[in-house]
Amino acid sequence: MSSVVDELIDRLVESDRPVDLIGGFARSLPVAVFSRLMGLDGLDNKRLAYWGDHAFAAAAFPSHEVQEALTDFIAFGTELVAQRRADPGEDLVSTLVQAADEDDEVTEHQIVSLVILLVMAGHEVSTTVFGNTLVYLLTDGRATWRELGSDESKAPAAVDQLLRGIPISDRDVLPGFLRRAVEDVEIGGVLIPAGSVVAADTMSANLDPEVYPEDWRVETFSPLDTPHLAFGAGPHYCLGAWLAKLEMELALHRLPKRLPGLRLAVPLEAIEWREGLLTRSPQNLPVTW
Repeated sequence: MSSVVDELIDRLVESDRPVDLIGGFARSLPVAVFSRLMGLDGLDNKRLAYWGDHAFAAAAFPSHEVQEALTDFIAFGTELVAQRRADPGEDLVSTLVQAADEDDEVTEHQIVSLVILLVMAGHEVSTTVFGNTLVYLLTDGRATWRELGSDESKAPAAVDQLLRGIPISDRDVLPGFLRRAVEDVEIGGVLIPAGSVVAADTMSANLDPEVYPEDWRVETFSPLDTPHLAFGAGPHYCLGAWLAKLEMELALHRLPKRLPGLRLAVPLEAIEWREGLLTRSPQNLPVTW
């Protein structure tokens, strides 16, 4: 993975400025890493981005367009599973298909759903997190940027704090993960009747002053005493959390180390944001140095 990070930074250095840090790094890194892991080298990045935008659409696209994109995405996953079953390799998809077939209880629909979920989470969510984090580090977080570049050992704690503090969704569109209670349940002394829809706001939980008394922007390099919920928890904990964290730790050290003077090439208010999606991140991020 470190070689992928270095290659992308080399391309940035060799590019004409200003450079789009989203297309040139924040999206390219997770796509490159996950493509190698899943044996998907050569996958069209624009097609991947198209699926991602529509999979996370809230009001950005007409419903028929979303359905067409998701149908195409499912067809891609179905074909990929069939290919790896017929000609398995040493990639993650082949391993998943083989394990599912040996289990004999996992349906084809479940296998395909897991594969496309991994493809989507492996690039779309990581791109969103990277993009939002870079906006912060290149504006209010300049001191953190410089510190990350000078000391790699501080990256793991900083990544946890940044994941805890920087939201990836527009809370006016998505106040939290929506869930419907299938039976009466009491949480924190509050009765939630069966059939009720609740929003599990992990962002608010990650900033709960009773759990995290210190401001994450002040204690950026302090290890957390309590795990954050950016990757979920329990049986719903993100399968790729370790990979996403490793990507961020490497990138958020090597990028400021190589380009300490990296800065926005446009005013903050001129950044174009992706709108109408369940996640919120910059569409592009022009930078120079």
